[in-house]
Amino acid sequence: MARHLITSALPYINGIKHLGNMVGSMLPADVYSRYLRQRGHDVLYICATDEHGTPAELAAKEQGLPVADFCAQAHDAQKAVYDGFALAFDYFGRSSSPQNVEITQHFARKLKENGFIEERAIRQVYSPTDGRFLPDRYVEGTCPHCGYDKARGDQCENCTRVLDPTDLIDPRSAISGSTDLEVRETKHLFLLQSKLQSEVMEWVARHDGVWPHLASSIAHKWLTEGLHDRAITRDLDWGVPVPADTWPELAAEGKVFYVWFDAPIEYIGATKEWSDLDPSTRDWKSWWYDVDTDVRYTEFMAKDNVPFHTVMFPATELGIREPWKKVDFVKAFNWLTYYGGKFSTSQKRGVFTDQALEILPADYWRYFLIANAPESDDSSFTWEHFTATVNKDLADTLGNFVNRVLSFSRKRFGDDVPAGGEAGEAEAKLGEEIARLLAEYEEQMEALQFRKAAAALRALWSAGNSYLEEKAPWLEIKTDKDGAALTLRTAMNLIHLYAVVSEPFIPATAKTMREAFALSNDTATWVSPAEAKSLTTVPAGTPFTVPPVLFAKLTDEDLETYKERFGGTGA
Repeated sequence: MARHLITSALPYINGIKHLGNMVGSMLPADVYSRYLRQRGHDVLYICATDEHGTPAELAAKEQGLPVADFCAQAHDAQKAVYDGFALAFDYFGRSSSPQNVEITQHFARKLKENGFIEERAIRQVYSPTDGRFLPDRYVEGTCPHCGYDKARGDQCENCTRVLDPTDLIDPRSAISGSTDLEVRETKHLFLLQSKLQSEVMEWVARHDGVWPHLASSIAHKWLTEGLHDRAITRDLDWGVPVPADTWPELAAEGKVFYVWFDAPIEYIGATKEWSDLDPSTRDWKSWWYDVDTDVRYTEFMAKDNVPFHTVMFPATELGIREPWKKVDFVKAFNWLTYYGGKFSTSQKRGVFTDQALEILPADYWRYFLIANAPESDDSSFTWEHFTATVNKDLADTLGNFVNRVLSFSRKRFGDDVPAGGEAGEAEAKLGEEIARLLAEYEEQMEALQFRKAAAALRALWSAGNSYLEEKAPWLEIKTDKDGAALTLRTAMNLIHLYAVVSEPFIPATAKTMREAFALSNDTATWVSPAEAKSLTTVPAGTPFTVPPVLFAKLTDEDLETYKERFGGTGA
C-alpha cells in the first residue's frame, strides 16, 4: 500500500476557529486520512498551531500574558476543540517548537548559500515611545479609502484594501497607542523569488490537470503577475530568530523570520516533533527527504492559503537545492459563509467550533460540513439548512433506520439476530445496489470529491430504507415470520456495513452502530463492493442491543434558539 502524507493549513494561534476554518482544511483532511487508514494505507496526518507573527504578540498583550505563555494556553485550548471534533491527527504540533527553529534556520542558510537571500535596507515605521520598529500590524489608523478608524498597517479589515503603514491617516502604535511615529531605515532579509520564477512555473505546470481548478488557477494567476522578492524577516520579540552564525548584525538587532516563511516549514518541523517522541520507531526524514516516489503528499487548505503553498513555499524548497518532499495534490476550498456574509474571528461573527460542540455532538457538524463543503464555489451556512440536513439525512434516513430495525427485531424476535429464510430476489437486488453505491462512494473519496462522497453515502443509507419499505417486515411478520426475520437480519447487516463505511464522516456514531452487535471477531476495517453484496457479516444468533437515539431531530424551537443566539444573517 502507498504511504500518504497529509497536512492541513495550520490554524493561527489567536483564538478558537470558526466553522469555515474547520471545513476549509482540518475536517476534510481528517475524513480523507480516516478513509485511507481504513483502506489499509500507511498514513501520517500532521498539523500544528501557527504561533508566530504580530497577531500572536498583540493577543498576548491584550490578555496581559507573556507571548510564550499565551501561545501554550491557546494551543491547548485549540487542541481540546479538535479532540472534540474527533480529528485524528497523528501529531498536532507547534510552530514555536525547537524542531521548527532548527529546520527553518537550516533552510535560510541554504537559501543564502545558493544566492536566494540577500540583505536589503528598507524604510519602516519606528516608534520612539516603544523603542522599536513596528511591523505592519503594529501600526493602526484610519483607512484612506473607507474611513475605518481601526485599519491595520497591512490591510483594512472593513474594505479589505491592501495598505502600507504609511498610507494610514493618523497612524498610531498598536502597542502603546503613541502617535509619535517616524520612518527610519532598517535592514531585512529578502527571499529572491524573482530568481526562482521560471523554476516555480515549470513545477506548477507539471501539476496542470492534476490539481483541482481552484488551486491551479490561483497558482497561475500569481505566477502570471510575477514573483516579487519578499521580505522574510520582521522586528518582533517572538519568532524564529535569524541565526547569528550567518547574519550576526541582524541577529544582534533581534530580527526574526516572518511567520509565512517559517509556518509551512512547520509541516516538516511537526513531523520531527512526532518523530522525536519515539525516535527508535519513527523516522521523520523517511516522510520528507528524498521520497518523491515513495510518499504521496496531499495538502488541504482554503483558497486564501493557496498562493503560499503552491508558489511561495515551493520557491523556498526549490531554492534550497535539497530533495525535500513537495506537495503532490492541493485540495483547495472556497469560503463557507454565514448567511452569505463573512465569518469573522475578530468580529465574532458566525458559529465558532467550541460553540458548535456546546450545542450538539461533533458528528452532526462533521456530516453537515462535509456534505456541504465549499468545493466548486462558496457555500452558505444557515440554521435553516443545517436543521433540515440533520433532520432529513441523519435523524430520518440513518438514525430512524437503525432504531426501527433493532427495536422491532428485539420486540418480535428477542435479543439475538433472527435467522429467517434464505436470501431471495429482493436481497440479491439490494446487494447489487449496495455494491454499486459503495463503489461510487469509494470513487468519490479517492478523487477527494467530498460533497459527492457524502451524496453516495447518503444514497447507501437510503437504499436500506427503500428495502425496508419494500419488504415491510411489520406486515410481513403477520403471514411469513421467516421472511420478516430474513428482512431484519439483512437490515442488521446493512447497519453493520453503514458503521464501517460511515466512520470517516461520523466516527462516534459509527462506533455506536458497530458496538450494537456482539460479534466475537469484528476486525474488518472496510467492506469491498464485492463483499457488500452478500450482507452476511452479522450472522443469525449474534446478540445485539438497541443503542440510544443516534441523532435527535431538531425542532422549530431549536432553530429559533440558534438564530437568536447567533443571528439569522451574516451582516
